[in-house]
Amino acid sequence: MRLIYTSWCIFWLILIFLLLFPWVYICLQREQWKPFAHWLNRLWGKLFFAVAGIKIEIEQRHSLADKQVCVFCANHFSYLDIAVMGVILNNYFAFVGKHNVKNIPLFGYMFRKLHIQVNRESSQSRVGSLSKALKTLAQGRSIVIYPEGGIRTKKPPQMHAFMDGAFKMAIQQQVPVVPVTLLTNYKILPDEGKLRLYRNPLRAVVHEPLSTIGLTQADTTALKEKCFQIIDETLREYHKS
Repeated sequence: MRLIYTSWCIFWLILIFLLLFPWVYICLQREQWKPFAHWLNRLWGKLFFAVAGIKIEIEQRHSLADKQVCVFCANHFSYLDIAVMGVILNNYFAFVGKHNVKNIPLFGYMFRKLHIQVNRESSQSRVGSLSKALKTLAQGRSIVIYPEGGIRTKKPPQMHAFMDGAFKMAIQQQVPVVPVTLLTNYKILPDEGKLRLYRNPLRAVVHEPLSTIGLTQADTTALKEKCFQIIDETLREYHKS
């Protein structure tokens, strides 16, 4: 039954994407149309979770406007995390994600045109991605980043230490950092063993923003640790319940 459910979900994930892709492709051809491509990607995620029968439960602990430019930082335990952010955030944002996504047919093209790719093994690529992210924030578009630097081997709720990049860019542009705790994505799509999807509720918390007004690069470590602590405490509270 698990294999049947997984096959069902993958079928609809691909089908919905293929049905929307012609419109996404058109919207990617001009810069001013890209927000519509972003909206279509969010629609893709919402339709998929509805068809998969996965209930979405988001706790919003903030009063951010949809047009507020932020750096959203989330824990990263599952490949489902990328799809989820488009469902729980109303802001127009760009991901900072792995460069090898570009190898996925059609999806790779969309990701390359709409988001920021980085090869974390290359210092030149990291510098280039940081420059693109700063430019994106300056243009009034938010950034979503997983500051752990990818999915690691440790089990939830234990996170890896955060990298500095997200917090340096937020301070440089004086935009808030918004911690996001993804509570159950790894239960729906575990990052281990065979590819299997499980029908669990999608639960997440979008926290109050951390202001960077008046901060300097000397405050990077303190800001990073505060963001880590907020997400870590929320994860541990959830696992105790």
